Amino acid sequence: MAKAGVTEDLPFGPETLVFKVMGKLFVLTSLTFRPFRVNLKMDMELVGEYRDKYADVQPGYHMNKKHWNTVYMENGTIPRKELLWMIDHSYEQVVKGLSKKLVEELNGLK
Repeated sequence: MAKAGVTEDLPFGPETLVFKVMGKLFVLTSLTFRPFRVNLKMDMELVGEYRDKYADVQPGYHMNKKHWNTVYMENGTIPRKELLWMIDHSYEQVVKGLSKKLVEELNGLK
C-alpha cells in the first residue's frame, strides 16, 4: 500500500483481495485459503527460473501461466527479502504495461 498508485479491492467477492496499481492488478490473494498464497506477475524470462528455484512458486492459479506465479508464503522456504522483491517486481511489471497517460498520472503521485 506504500507504493504510488496502489489501491486494494474485493472485486471477486469478499474472499479474494486484490492490489492494483492505477487500476491494474499486481497482487491477488484469497483471504480464506490456507496455506496463504499470492499471485504475482513476473517477467516471462524469470517465471520458470523462480518455479525451478522454489517449490513454493507454482504456475499462476487461474492466471496466465506465462506471466503469473502463485507463491506460497507460509512454508518459510522463500526468504522474506525474495518475497518482497517478487511483490515489487510484480508492481513494476504492471507499471511497464500502463499507458503513457497512466504512467504520467502515476509519476504525479510520487
